[in-house]
Amino acid sequence: MQTIQEAARSVPVMAETGVLVVGSGPGGLAAALACARQGADTMLMERYGCFGGNITQAGVESIAWYRHPQTIEAGGIGMEFEQRAIEMDAAVPEIQSTSHALHTESFKYVADRLVIESDVRALLHCYFVEPIMNGARIAGIITESKSGRQAILARRVIDATGDADIAARAGAPCSQTPLSDRLGVTVTFACSGVDKKRFMEYVKAHPGSYKQWADETTGKEDNMFSPYIAEPFQKAQAAGAIPADVEIAGTWSSISDEGEATYLNVVYMPGYDCTDVWDLTRGEMDGRQQAMWAIGALNKYLPGFEKARLRSFGASLGTRESRKIIGRGSLSGHQTRSRARFKDAIGIFPEFLDAYGIVILPTTGRYFQVPYGIMLPQKVDNLLVVGRAVAGDRESHAATRQMMCCAVTGQGAGVAAAVSLQEGVTPAEVDIKKLQIAIKKQGVRID
Repeated sequence: MQTIQEAARSVPVMAETGVLVVGSGPGGLAAALACARQGADTMLMERYGCFGGNITQAGVESIAWYRHPQTIEAGGIGMEFEQRAIEMDAAVPEIQSTSHALHTESFKYVADRLVIESDVRALLHCYFVEPIMNGARIAGIITESKSGRQAILARRVIDATGDADIAARAGAPCSQTPLSDRLGVTVTFACSGVDKKRFMEYVKAHPGSYKQWADETTGKEDNMFSPYIAEPFQKAQAAGAIPADVEIAGTWSSISDEGEATYLNVVYMPGYDCTDVWDLTRGEMDGRQQAMWAIGALNKYLPGFEKARLRSFGASLGTRESRKIIGRGSLSGHQTRSRARFKDAIGIFPEFLDAYGIVILPTTGRYFQVPYGIMLPQKVDNLLVVGRAVAGDRESHAATRQMMCCAVTGQGAGVAAAVSLQEGVTPAEVDIKKLQIAIKKQGVRID
């Protein structure tokens, strides 16, 4: 590869903070709120113009679609996202569960209020470039923005980039599933002009189920209702309107009384590496093409969608899997299925897996504990990693990638960063019992 030599230069320090959280998806937002509420000087940095990540950028409104009457949740900030959205008229009942679907545009404002109320210092439109290292310890990051190249110094850093970008560039060991086996990406979209009454009559007469698209369940999920759509796309493909090598199928969520289908998740594309800028470019453009094919199929073959038109695309590619850290602890798929218990638990998550063709819904009250060690990267100190990039095997990722589980790891890391500062130790040296007491005081269920 051809290279050039950059000239050495001094980089001004734009800010100093106790804890810097980079990325504001469910994991990063939860981390920043928890850290500030624990008394630490906290800064939240986001590359886009709003907080919320997968919710507000990819447009994923079904934050807890797994929830059923017997489901046992962790509580804490993840549940607060949903409750505040309900209180602020930014959520509606979700179609397949006892949860609420978030209004993803309104959640931008919900997130603003949460950040302001918790005294988190906010920084939008700012990109992470490189970590600042002092030996094996991270001491901050280099950023790029409209203000130029600047540095932020921090005593603790929380990597909530989703792709473990900071951990990888700091030298922490990471892994990636081979691209041929990796989960695909999605371009979500919304439509206006839907005849809700006509569509819902069709759904009632042709209800979808999990057995239509899941390869593995426990059996109890098979005949449960799923808002799954495949037939219109199959008909369009048979008619030659969708290429034979393109598979379009997936789920819908909310249909407003005004005729807006606010979340259509039917474009699923394998084979894209979300740590490669060329693949990101290709994924965005290919996904928009497939969405347009999908809308054409809906117009022709789905009752109620005859006059539907594109309202909006998700603002960013929806990523399910990319880079993961190799942590000081780990989590396995077997442990997520067997009610695993850990001495370093920082929360729980319902027995819910959704990936790789596996669908297990938490309808029986079963849950597993989330261990602290999966957020601690090897070989780098004063860094915590949250969200879908935490350590674990392929199958455990089917649980930890979920937005509510990302909030659990985020809240645990935020409290841990604050406690480590207060105790004068690194995050890896935190007294687990003290950490668990502090987390419980924030309303999180651990056991």
